[in-house]
Amino acid sequence: MRLDAEKLDTLRRWGHGLETDERDEIRSAGRAILLLIEEIERLHIDLWHARAGDEAVPDAEPEPPPTEDLHTSLATSLRARLARRRTT
Repeated sequence: MRLDAEKLDTLRRWGHGLETDERDEIRSAGRAILLLIEEIERLHIDLWHARAGDEAVPDAEPEPPPTEDLHTSLATSLRARLARRRTT
């Protein structure tokens, strides 16, 4: 099940709705959803740029796959972002 624009919009509405809740945990969950959507959108842009760059240089060697597991790096990135948000 892939996240298309409609599903991202639904998640964005949920996130905004949860951010207005009076409970701290629920507001935090709403903010986390919105942070994830922002990251997904940035990744889409990065992918688009990378693909555009690949078309411009067809003989270029592709970058080697990352050695770190994608889920681990995403989780680490999200934890760092949430920690920065909590301190501000």
